[in-house]
Order: sequence, then C-alpha cells, then structure tokens
Amino acid sequence: MAAGSERDARETEAGESRSTPGRTPSGGTVEQAKEACLRLLAVRARSRAELTRRLAAKGYTAEVADAALDRLAEVGLVDDAAFAEQWVTARHTYSGKGRQALAQELRRKGVAPEDSAAALSAVSDDDEHARATELVRRKLRTLPRDLEHEKALRRLVAMLARRGYRSSTAFTVVKAELDARDDAPADIDLDIED
Repeated sequence: MAAGSERDARETEAGESRSTPGRTPSGGTVEQAKEACLRLLAVRARSRAELTRRLAAKGYTAEVADAALDRLAEVGLVDDAAFAEQWVTARHTYSGKGRQALAQELRRKGVAPEDSAAALSAVSDDDEHARATELVRRKLRTLPRDLEHEKALRRLVAMLARRGYRSSTAFTVVKAELDARDDAPADIDLDIED
C-alpha cells in the first residue's frame, strides 16, 4: 500500500478525510455521519448537541447531521434524557459534583432544561449532604491539625463551592465536621520507655 493511500485510509477510519471520495458535494452522506457518531458514542455517551457540533466540525451539513441523528435517536442511541441521567449519576457519585455544577455542565452540553431538571431531581438534598460530608472528611485528613479554625472553614467551603454545592449546604457540612474534629480527642503519642 502506498504511503498516501495508507494515510487516507487512517483519516477515513477516523472520519476526517480531507479528500472528497465517498463524500457528496453537500458535505457527506447520512451513512458517514452515522458512522462518525457511532465512533464518538463508543468512547462515551454524548448529547445530541455535542454530536451536532462534532459533525459540523467534521464538515457535515446540518441536514445530513440532523438526518443521521434522527435515525440514531429512533433506535435509542441518542437520547438526551438518558444521557443527562447517566451524566448526573456518574458525576455526582464519582466526581462529587453538586447540583449547581451538574446543571451548568448539562447546559454546556446542550441538554434541554426539562431533561436536565428531571435528571437533577434524582439527586436529593440528603444525597448532596452525604456526598459533601464525604468530601469534607477526606479533605480534613490532609489539612494540618493546627490550621486556624476560620482558615480551615474558608478552605473547605470554597472546595465545596467549586464543586457546585449551595453555600448553605457547604457551611452546614463544614461546620459540623470541624466541630466534630475539634471535639475529638487529639492523637495521643504514647512513648513507652523500656
């Protein structure tokens, strides 16, 4: 196989062909757009808006992209409600994100507000409080024990705020955990002499 042919084959596999063979003058075929979407979906779930942006970047026309995405939606491979649900569950559970951060992420991914609201409703106040408590406890283990109370409070609340927790939740959790740590007996150093 010639070097140029090999490169063209790799580019075609990646959906990034620079040449026009196999493409219609209107910006690609529906079948090619579906294949490009399937490759993207094999990596991770994506919203319809994400796929639309990626297809546009690859040079597909809006009509071709819509037709391909409509077909994928018919067979259940593109579903923003399911995507939002999966995204919220994973990001809350594994990344410790609060509802505010999750709502912002879903907006950036182009998920409709009604799909976002339905997915975000799965995270209750109790879930958010429990996850924030886990994050604070983990962070407390790395903070110096002699760190001023107010400084530790500010750091921990800021950490939760960056992760998208409401300030009321952050202050409640941090104050409770700092009070619990301050009430706990300090580590006792037992030096036993022979």
